Amino acid sequence: MSSLETQFLSLTEHHARYAALDPTLALKESASGKVIFITGGSRGIGRATAVAFAEAGAKAVYITARSKPALDETLALIRQANPNTQCAYSTCDVTSAEQVEAAVADCVKKFGGIDVADANAGYLAHWAKIGESDPDSWWHTWEVNVRGAYHVMRFSMPHLIESAKRWATEGSSGGHLILLSSIGAQMLAPTASDYQTSKHAINRLCEFVTVDHGQDGIKCFAIHPGGVATDLGQSMPEAMRAYLIDSPDLAAGFIVWLASGKADWATGRHLSANWDVEELNSLRDGILQNDLLVNRLRARV
Repeated sequence: MSSLETQFLSLTEHHARYAALDPTLALKESASGKVIFITGGSRGIGRATAVAFAEAGAKAVYITARSKPALDETLALIRQANPNTQCAYSTCDVTSAEQVEAAVADCVKKFGGIDVADANAGYLAHWAKIGESDPDSWWHTWEVNVRGAYHVMRFSMPHLIESAKRWATEGSSGGHLILLSSIGAQMLAPTASDYQTSKHAINRLCEFVTVDHGQDGIKCFAIHPGGVATDLGQSMPEAMRAYLIDSPDLAAGFIVWLASGKADWATGRHLSANWDVEELNSLRDGILQNDLLVNRLRARV
């Protein structure tokens, strides 16, 4: 058994949307009354997630990205999926604290709050050995993947805390923060030092959110979205592209499922969108008792 296999659960794998993750069936109206904030919402997984939340009855979906034309396309798809879901966007570079803060403020001004924040924006450069890497490109990966996620956490947090309190009074669940990680966070692939270490850091940040704000009602998850042939995925070495077999709708449905409150017990953990969610929930007690799906240094003598 490989070291990677020992780090993940042995569950039925899915590669496309299925019944338990369908926003029009099992998750129908699960996002009713909620405001969703998504970075990187102009294409790929971010776009699919925005549409899925509309299908699940979201009150409003606010998206950001750097490309206005692509954002316009996503807005049209949101409106097509659910004419009752309000939507808006702003162009935003997640590496800029000022721009993320302004986008969050605009979302709150337009829609009254934020119930779910999805830090979806990511970056994957040309992979190279550390000794042959471009310093600016290597660090830019961290700027987008880690600093960008931090900005979303930092500026959405006060609103997520208010959401958690508000929904708790109604006997429901709010205050969900989704961080896009990767199966690569637990791997050591040659030439992937920038991307895989940045995603490993995302997993740890997810744990810190729970340590710092779990008592405030925040539920945070770092997710592997599956192997999706997005523009970012196409930047991977050719030998690894064969694993890009998953639909962006799988990750989108998984994120809607997490935001429904069905897995609040798993806050602070790394989860895979490929895992069957009913099987995952059946393992709840063992995962919590053994503190699984978190990063720990274990030593045996």
